[in-house]
Amino acid sequence: MRWIDFENKKPTDAFEGWTPWPQDRWQTWQTKSQRLRDDLIRLYTEAESLKAQGDTVGAQARIIERNKMIDDNSDHWAELKPWLFSLSSGKCWFTEGRDICSHMDVEHFRPKKEAKGLDGAVRDGYWWLAFEYSNFRAAGNVPNRKKGGWFPLHRDSQCSTYTARCEESEAPYLLDPTRQSDAQLLAFDEEGNAIPTPDADEWEKERVEESIKRLKLNEHDALPQERRKVWQQVSDAIEGYLEAKSRYKPGLNPAPATTMEEKLRFIQRCTREDAELSSVAIWCIRFRNDAKLLRLVS
Repeated sequence: MRWIDFENKKPTDAFEGWTPWPQDRWQTWQTKSQRLRDDLIRLYTEAESLKAQGDTVGAQARIIERNKMIDDNSDHWAELKPWLFSLSSGKCWFTEGRDICSHMDVEHFRPKKEAKGLDGAVRDGYWWLAFEYSNFRAAGNVPNRKKGGWFPLHRDSQCSTYTARCEESEAPYLLDPTRQSDAQLLAFDEEGNAIPTPDADEWEKERVEESIKRLKLNEHDALPQERRKVWQQVSDAIEGYLEAKSRYKPGLNPAPATTMEEKLRFIQRCTREDAELSSVAIWCIRFRNDAKLLRLVS
C-alpha cells in the first residue's frame, strides 16, 4: 500500500498520466452529485417521517428506493474511475496490483447502503457519501468484493450519521490509503505475506490484521506469489550490488562499479511509486536493517 495524495490532485489538475478535465466539466459533475445527494436526503426525510408515524412498511419502501437510486446512478462515480487510477499509475490502492487483483472498481471507503461491524451487526450505510468523490477509492475487484459493506469501528469510536456527522472523529479498522499514517502500517515479509509493521501498537496491529483478512491481501493466492517474485528479484539485486561493492577498489579494480550501478538502478525501478508492488521492494530493503541499503530508497 502506497499513500495516495488525494487532497492535492483534482480532476482539473495536470499531472503525469492524466489529462485534466476542463473546469466546466468538473463543475457539471459536482452539480449532478449535489442533485443526487438532495434526492437521497429527500428520501431519507420521508422515511424518517413515515417511521415517526409508525409506518415502518412505508419507511422501508423509501430506503429501498434510496438504495435503488444509488445503484441506478453508478455510472456517475464511474466517470471518475480513470482519474482515480491515474493517481496510482493504474494500481489498486489497497494491493498495489494491476492485473493481479483482476478488473478494477471504484470502491466506496465508507459503505453507501449498509455498514457491517466485526460481529456482523448491520447499521445504516453512509448513503450521503454515495456521490462524494472524497469517499471513492480505486480498488481491484478482489478486495472490493471481499470488503462489501464491512466497516467496523473501534469499540470506543464515535459513529457518524446523517443528522450527526462526524466522519473525521471515527476510528475505523480499515486502513485508508489516502492517509499516510495508515499506508505506513502495512509491511511485507519474504514469503509474500502482508503483515503489520514491526513497530505497530496493539490497535494498529488489529487494524492491519482485520484489513488483511477483509481485503483478501493474503488469501488471494496470486498476490503472495507475485510479492515473493518481487522480493526475490530485489534480494538478488541487493546481493549482486553488495558483492560487486566488496570487489570494487578505486584505481585498482574499478570494473565492479558498472555492476553496482546496474543493480542500484534495478532496485530503484522496483521501488518507484509507479512500480507494481513497490512497497514489497521497499520492505525487502528495510528488513535488512542496513543503513547503507536504506539510502537506496530514501
